[in-house]
Amino acid sequence: MVRSPRRSVFPDPNRATRDGLVAYGDDLTPELLVDAYSHGIFPWFDDDAQPVLWWSPDPRAVMAPAELRVSKSLGKRIRSGAFRVTMDLAFGDVTAACAAPRADSAGTWITPRMRICYRQLHDVGLAHSVEAWHGDALVGGLYGISLGRMFFGESMFSRVPDASKVALAHLAKQLEAWDFDLIDCQLPTRHLASLGAREVPRRDFLERVAANRRLPHRRGRWMFDDNVTG
Repeated sequence: MVRSPRRSVFPDPNRATRDGLVAYGDDLTPELLVDAYSHGIFPWFDDDAQPVLWWSPDPRAVMAPAELRVSKSLGKRIRSGAFRVTMDLAFGDVTAACAAPRADSAGTWITPRMRICYRQLHDVGLAHSVEAWHGDALVGGLYGISLGRMFFGESMFSRVPDASKVALAHLAKQLEAWDFDLIDCQLPTRHLASLGAREVPRRDFLERVAANRRLPHRRGRWMFDDNVTG
């Protein structure tokens, strides 16, 4: 069983480089991933043949579940029932879609080795996916790590407009119902800001993460409550 360590093998992320680099190395295991997320650090690198880079940026993009900004058009899209939204039904397909090349990027940071580790965390009930379906077709979704009452978002994808936003909206509503405190969005972007993400100093974020380490995890396969998807 993968456990959340109280003492980390990583250097203090408050002492990260100016661009947020905490450490680099060759190892990438489920245990290291849990250690990293438990201390406000995440992996981000381009090639399995290169060292694993571990980051803790300053500022950090975060969002409380209740802070998700639902525009009029997105709200209409959700109410239309255009998508069927599920959880943990197609984790491998979601990570594969998130890893696929995109029009605005030549590569991907979700390497085969990373996908294997996230899959292992999914198998022990710590990594979760949200899927948006149109009929039987997977058209959008996201995945991340759940520790304590924080959800550490990793990546999302859309094959049709608004599919990933609808998935995120359902996730935020469910996390709010489960009394989750925070969604970690990692790096600030205009897209995330438009959805309600805000920037916080790294030191403040790490204090929240430290308090979160004392809380139990919500393990196992996740399913939406009826009132969230109904």
